[in-house]
Amino acid sequence: MNHWKSYYRFVKPYTKWIVLTLIIGMVKFGIPLTLPMILKYVVDDLLLNPQKTLEEQVTQLFLILGGALVLFIVVRGPVEYLRQYFAQFITSRVLFDMRNKLYAHLQRLSLRYYQNTKVGEAISRFINDVEQTKNIVEVGMMNIWLDMFTLLFVLGAMFYLNPVLTLVAIAILPLYGIAVNILYKRLKKLTKDRSQALAGIQAYLHERIQGISVIRSFTLERHDHRQFTEINRNFLNKAMAQTRWNALTFAVINTLTDIAPLLVIGYGGYRVIHHSLTIGTFVAFFGYLDKLYAPLKRLINSSTVLTQASASLERVMELMDEPYDIVDAEDAKKLDAPARSITFDGVWFKYNEQGDWVLKDVNLEIRHGQTVAFVGMSGGGKSSLISLIPRFYDIQKGSVSINGQDVRKLTMESVRGSVGMVLQDNFLFSGSVKDNILVGNPDATDEEVKEAAIRANAHDFIMDLPDGYDTEVGERGVKLSGGQKQRIAIARVFLKDPDILVLDEATSALDLESEHLIQQALQSLSANRTTLIVAHRLSTITHADQIVVMEHGMITEQGTHAELMAIGGSYARLFNVQHLEV
Repeated sequence: MNHWKSYYRFVKPYTKWIVLTLIIGMVKFGIPLTLPMILKYVVDDLLLNPQKTLEEQVTQLFLILGGALVLFIVVRGPVEYLRQYFAQFITSRVLFDMRNKLYAHLQRLSLRYYQNTKVGEAISRFINDVEQTKNIVEVGMMNIWLDMFTLLFVLGAMFYLNPVLTLVAIAILPLYGIAVNILYKRLKKLTKDRSQALAGIQAYLHERIQGISVIRSFTLERHDHRQFTEINRNFLNKAMAQTRWNALTFAVINTLTDIAPLLVIGYGGYRVIHHSLTIGTFVAFFGYLDKLYAPLKRLINSSTVLTQASASLERVMELMDEPYDIVDAEDAKKLDAPARSITFDGVWFKYNEQGDWVLKDVNLEIRHGQTVAFVGMSGGGKSSLISLIPRFYDIQKGSVSINGQDVRKLTMESVRGSVGMVLQDNFLFSGSVKDNILVGNPDATDEEVKEAAIRANAHDFIMDLPDGYDTEVGERGVKLSGGQKQRIAIARVFLKDPDILVLDEATSALDLESEHLIQQALQSLSANRTTLIVAHRLSTITHADQIVVMEHGMITEQGTHAELMAIGGSYARLFNVQHLEV
């Protein structure tokens, strides 16, 4: 029920439009309901009326036809257009609002959520399931009420024509209720299972397309295709289970529907034979019988559609109800002064409650303008420690402070706005080179973009590209080399101009020429900033003001290059090994 309340928030702004559409729909559906009455009048009062002359019959017939033509052509055409337009306008706007809200929600979910969720699964809910929910408005809030209006109108007309014959016609209606109650409960579960299986296909496909180079390099095409076949077969099985139950539902409903006309023909024909029912009334009644069971069938179909839409709504709202791990405190303040010092005070951290501690009682002070390097074996906690500064994760014990203020008491936007990050594998968006540099500051001018590229040693290679700054880089920057992507990533950090610079393995995967160009850019970028460097190649951080050695989530050594070499501990051993390898 909470899902429906949540969904109504998106529909509420369009309530007046829905009411207007319903009124227009009543006119649209009401016009055809005049046909049986027109037919009754033509048969009883014109064709079979011996008191009227031939001329009178012809005159009145053309008058009736003229009025009907005006009603069905002049009036019904615009009404039909307006009804369709407003119905699609409302559903399109509701989907627009839902996707906007859902996208904002996805942006606020923590990195922990994305680490535990397949991207394709979230996309399936965002695209497929949201699209299915439009039937809740179009069918559930409009079509059903119009069909109910049609039923009431038709039943009223049928009772007016002949109450007893009407009771005969609706004698099977209780069977409809029983059929719906039995059949549609299971159909909802089968529909949700089908949606889940479809999301599985989308998640698998998204992941495999992203990793197609790995699949080909290990010649896994056949193995991968077998795995996809199994996932695809699972979807087929779920889809066929839903199809079988759906087919059974329609078979039962249509069989029940076909019984009613036979009952009316039998009883109505008997009354006509005994002259207790006019032919015109019988013909009109049979015309209304079709208009009774047509909306009734639509209502049954609506149950199927709404069952599917309800299953999709549950999946959408499950995503929308996903809680935020990290939120601003109610009294959070902006980091109004430039970020200078960073302090880790007794920091304990793990990624989930059941996991092991990744950081254990870390204490570290970084002063403004310092360059601090973090070294150690993989898994020591270096990148985890860095990720706490922009508050990608929250710690369990201790505090992380900027300018003496706990980051949990500052707004995330202001904290993250003061931090610029250059990673080993920087993500480039599909679009142009210029678009990707503008990530650092979307409001920057072309001159500022160019200046940032020059400072990142990227301008020369950009100008050699086919369209310069307007060259499309492809998905994830696939059209560029690793060094080129890295320089664009550095250019956007130049454009951001942050107070704190984080370099996480920024040059470890590059060739020597690219590394040299990037090291020059990074040296320029880190000037007059607080810089934190995570590095495996120790020769690149000997200039650091502090070198912090991390092992098993703890700081085991700390000092300058000279001081740590003099100690002869882990850092010295690792440096000597790398120096010998070179």
